[in-house]
Amino acid sequence: MWQTRAGMPLVTHLLPEGADLNEARELIRKHADLTSGQIRAGTSTFYDTFDGRLHGAGLTLRHHGGRLMLTDRATGETLETAPAPARAEQRLFDRNLADGLSDRLADVIEMRALTPVARVRTREITLGILNAEQKTVVRLNVETHEGLRGRVSATAVRGYERDLERVDALLRDTLALPDASVPLVDEAISAGGGPPAGTSAKLSLELDPETPASVAAQTVFARLLEVIDDNFAGTLEDVDSEFLHDLRVAVRRTRSLQRQFKAVYPAERLQHFREEFKRIQAVTGDLRDLDVYLLDFPALQASLAPQMQADLDPLLTLLEAKRARALAQTRRALKTQRTRDALVEWGEFVRAAPTSERTVKSLASHRITSVYKKMVKMGRAIGDDSPAEDLHELRKVGKELRYLLEFFASLYPPEVGKPFVKTLKGLQDQLGRFQDHEVQANTLRELAPEVSGPLTVMAMGALVDRFINDEALARLEFADRFAAFASPEQRAVVKEHFGS
Repeated sequence: MWQTRAGMPLVTHLLPEGADLNEARELIRKHADLTSGQIRAGTSTFYDTFDGRLHGAGLTLRHHGGRLMLTDRATGETLETAPAPARAEQRLFDRNLADGLSDRLADVIEMRALTPVARVRTREITLGILNAEQKTVVRLNVETHEGLRGRVSATAVRGYERDLERVDALLRDTLALPDASVPLVDEAISAGGGPPAGTSAKLSLELDPETPASVAAQTVFARLLEVIDDNFAGTLEDVDSEFLHDLRVAVRRTRSLQRQFKAVYPAERLQHFREEFKRIQAVTGDLRDLDVYLLDFPALQASLAPQMQADLDPLLTLLEAKRARALAQTRRALKTQRTRDALVEWGEFVRAAPTSERTVKSLASHRITSVYKKMVKMGRAIGDDSPAEDLHELRKVGKELRYLLEFFASLYPPEVGKPFVKTLKGLQDQLGRFQDHEVQANTLRELAPEVSGPLTVMAMGALVDRFINDEALARLEFADRFAAFASPEQRAVVKEHFGS
């Protein structure tokens, strides 16, 4: 049993293959007294983020008849309805939605855009099932969908829930209509060749520890190339900021693995590709930095005293103008034949690499141990008076260790790998806060001459002061975070499970 928004039971069954509305109505009429409404026709558009965040949260968003309807995937319950904003057929952010719908979805989709994932042309009719007293006790909504199997949904009129049980038995047993176990949106997406759960940027690799290192690396590199390709068009089209973010993470992971497994490949040719991926990372850097600033801007503005918040608006205008220029530059760089060739040739190069004698687990364990020891040595050398660059370098090496643990997680027991990643993440988060606050403060100082008005400069100065204080607090956390990462217990775990 599913539930409607009013809490009334709802059941849904599939119509016979190829049945139209008239055939479905006549099939049911043979076993029940019916009232019949008018046939309605229209197109429904279903929305989700590229990575399927609504699907993951158990939600469906449907645009039909000028309204957006949010439903629970498991129960069919209508959670919220709202008028569809103008140009809803393109993309929607939470800020484009009516308050009730925005409140429900903001934390689910975050910075991602809702884009059409399926469109279904529908014809439907509402039928009423009458009891012996000629009262409508159950309503049937019968739908046929172009290219998909039709459905009939039954809802009890309040007070006649027992009649719904009889109608459900009629549909299931007498008419042999199967339950609709898959939501319409999933069926429509699958029919179009798409993944109902969205396109993930996660690695999710299962590797055999005895596989030659070159073969395993090929598997990882192929998955990273797939992520780059998945996010390439969305980056160029500027659908939302996560496309660029996921593309850059895949590029950065590729560069890290190129360094860690450099002994597997011919040095000169590998160096060429290392330089090409470094270039791709560089040409997308300014745009990503501005994206982060603009994503954080509402919170930064809200952190100021109320009387100062509007003074920051000229900074927003400046950031948006800079982002527009950075987007144009990024698009030009990514559209070049050089970039396209580099990605294609890299895939060919990896696939043609000679098979190495060393197993992937042997090489992965060696690299994880080496990078961990390097971090411990670097961290122990950092004191209260050490320059900020030392902490930044430690963070870079920490990223390499994090990527190695992600790439090769399937090679080690989860009860070992997950706590290791958690400890590393605690240190990385602290180092990230330290660096972010320093970068943000420096960026505001650099932008100050480009804004007009002393009030805006004062508001920016207040933010700089806050960043400096937060940077100092983050630095104070370093000793405790590093102590956990470099503890005797953690070193023993690394030696036992990753020693090579």
